[in-house]
Amino acid sequence: MRKLSELETKALPEVVEAFIPYGRQSISPADIEAVTAVLQSDWLTQGPAIEQFERAVAAQCGARYAVAVSSATAGLHLACLAAGVKPGNRVWTVPNTFVASANAARYCGADVDFVDIDPQTYNLDVAQLQAKLERAQQQNALPDVLIPVHFAGQSCQMQDIHRLSKTYGFTMIEDAAHAIGGQYQGQPVGSGKYSAMTVFSFHPVKIVTTGEGGVIVTNREDLYQHLLRLRSHGITREPALMTQPAEGPWYYEQLELGFNYRMTDLQAALGASQMQRIEGFITRRRELVARYNRLLAQFPLVLPHQHPETQSAWHLYVIQLDATRTAKTRREVFESLRAHQIGVQVHYIPVHTQPYYRQLGFAPGDFPVAEAYYAQAISLPLYADLTDAEQDRVVRVLAAALSDAHPG
Repeated sequence: MRKLSELETKALPEVVEAFIPYGRQSISPADIEAVTAVLQSDWLTQGPAIEQFERAVAAQCGARYAVAVSSATAGLHLACLAAGVKPGNRVWTVPNTFVASANAARYCGADVDFVDIDPQTYNLDVAQLQAKLERAQQQNALPDVLIPVHFAGQSCQMQDIHRLSKTYGFTMIEDAAHAIGGQYQGQPVGSGKYSAMTVFSFHPVKIVTTGEGGVIVTNREDLYQHLLRLRSHGITREPALMTQPAEGPWYYEQLELGFNYRMTDLQAALGASQMQRIEGFITRRRELVARYNRLLAQFPLVLPHQHPETQSAWHLYVIQLDATRTAKTRREVFESLRAHQIGVQVHYIPVHTQPYYRQLGFAPGDFPVAEAYYAQAISLPLYADLTDAEQDRVVRVLAAALSDAHPG
């Protein structure tokens, strides 16, 4: 066989390895079949698939009620409204979260403030919360609602926060966008033991997906009925709730200003099918986390910490560069990984540093633990269909990025 000349060799295209995202959906033939069945049915929206999905989520959480909505952001908004949040109220959350956690309160016209995070779990710091509540009580400025965020799938210390809620009189809405399938003190996240409502996300990078979508779970019937109205324009067809007798079977009344935050049956069918695989999704994520922990143990990194009372759902696997053991910057490592088709991400830019929130009076330096965490954080790929070989490639490229070697 003729050897290629040097010029011919240079002309050959480089082999580009497949892109590995930080997260992605896992779609099975059964999922496709479930969505196809809805397409062939009489209902594309507001049909039976919605309640089927809601029952599946409620059962997973051990909650009495579930309300499916168009996104977790919509769910947080409706939860705030159902909790009575209005202009002049105060809502606290954490800076280490997506902007939706705080934005939901702003949609209601409330004032927002933040509580810094625990340097190990990256969740709300209970000690800092207690100190802030003590100061707020002296200033007659206690929060009406607190939104703790279960970052990366690990539950906050809900029992301790609940104790403070009883002392200081605030309502709790759990932002569990990352945490379907997680546990706290042996109970599923969303059980409602320590909060009024819990909101989940079903975006494609989450543990279970509906495309776009969210669910609010609660154990209170009054909140459940209110949420049902709010997600569909504030309208009711229940005679007992109407202000006057129904004029006929077509009759409905708008009792308040609601929204069109409904989920379609197509999305719900996908979600119900996915929920049948949630245990497998969680098991595989935990296997991958254990492998990361083992493979990265000697790297100049801070690996994720798990509180002994929690079992994370592992939506994210976040590392931090250990500046005492490497001269590499987060940006250098991040860009090196991206250059080699590893789709790392950063979760999150602290909310209070965003221009919108700076206009409200916040500034860099206000929440130093969240800011220090952000400066070194990188989210590595983690999803149920990630293979061991792909994970090995992530580790190999990361090792090279930290050492300036070519990943080979």
